[in-house]
Amino acid sequence: MFLFEDEANTVQDREDLLSILKMRFGEIPPKIIESIYDIKAYETLERLILVASNVPSLKIFLEELEEGEGSFRILGDRFNPIEAQYKGGGADGEK
Repeated sequence: MFLFEDEANTVQDREDLLSILKMRFGEIPPKIIESIYDIKAYETLERLILVASNVPSLKIFLEELEEGEGSFRILGDRFNPIEAQYKGGGADGEK
């Protein structure tokens, strides 16, 4: 892939990630948006898109965001997008 294609994919993934977060959790604080724009690794953005699509709360997403580039484990109830419904919680997973 050409360098400009890599950059275009990275830009698109950042926008996709922010769209998913807004759709699932509402308005996103500017500090989180800045953190996402600081990510340069395409693979990290891809992982965070999967995480954002599956976590039951923004809090868990933020924990994964802090993990950085080395993590890729997306397993268990922690990544169940409907867990909050079962526990009677709201969009952030809290009661």
